[in-house]
Amino acid sequence: MTPEIQPTVLITDCDHGDVAIEERVAARLGYRLVTAQCRDEDEVIAAGRAAGAVALLTQYAPVTERVLAALPAVRAVGRYGVGVDTVDVDAASARGVAVCNVPDYGTEDVSDHAIALALALLRGLPALDAGLRSGVASLDPVKPLHRFSETVFGVFGLGLIGEATARKARGLGFTVIGVDPRFAAGSTSPSGTVVVGEDELLERSQLLSLHLPLLPQTHHLIGAEALGRARRGIKLVNTCRGGVVDTAALIAALDSGAVSAAALDVFEVEPLPADSRLRDYPQVLLTPHAAWYSEESFVELKRRAMEQILEFCSGLSATNVVNAAALQEAADVR
Repeated sequence: MTPEIQPTVLITDCDHGDVAIEERVAARLGYRLVTAQCRDEDEVIAAGRAAGAVALLTQYAPVTERVLAALPAVRAVGRYGVGVDTVDVDAASARGVAVCNVPDYGTEDVSDHAIALALALLRGLPALDAGLRSGVASLDPVKPLHRFSETVFGVFGLGLIGEATARKARGLGFTVIGVDPRFAAGSTSPSGTVVVGEDELLERSQLLSLHLPLLPQTHHLIGAEALGRARRGIKLVNTCRGGVVDTAALIAALDSGAVSAAALDVFEVEPLPADSRLRDYPQVLLTPHAAWYSEESFVELKRRAMEQILEFCSGLSATNVVNAAALQEAADVR
């Protein structure tokens, strides 16, 4: 008998070191796994064709309309993470291709990181550490410091991670306010966050933590205009997407003192360029897109990202299909 040919899933790119977890999931569900390190559309197309892939799992590589048109056998595209801005979801929907993510794998981890960055800024830890290492034992570079109970902690975006960050901030004694388009100003979010309007959020927040997806309407949302409306001396934490913040506007605001400090885990260009001016500010704390990581989240991300796309391809129930409604609508029309 001719052995049955297993369908193939392609990991377009991955910097995790190994894919043993993904291999176990693929084997359990009856798929062959092929890996590549694609950087652009052409490389994804070439690798997908060579593998005969029916599913793609991507970290940073783009899955565009052109890629999907060139790989008609692909039935599902998954992304390592929450955001799917590297995938053309509309093009996928038009072709009946499921787009899957893992929206809740890093909720605790990213919110933990956001809180850690916020506390470091609010207590002046980077400047205090740098001063002491250079032989200066002084509080002057970080004055004034305020009690958490006297500080307004703003949360822009009250999804899973934003709500978790707000919950933890309230537990530390901050006055917490938030904005989310799903909730009306004057209401309370499901976790108990007081919802305000965007103007009030910017005007009142002494520290603002960003938890927004990168969409056309959120690109450079925190730019010169928003920073001009913000409370002078505001501190900014970004653990969501680099493109939400206009880097040039942030640098100008740091120069003018409109923003007194910032902690950034994500950047418009990653890795952060060696000549970026963000590296020059002692009041700017930088981490290398690390907020998602813990040993627990790492395992969960890899396992669930692979499970989602292969369960869909196998006709099983995949819980995190971001374009499920569009796929169902297209099926109903057919």
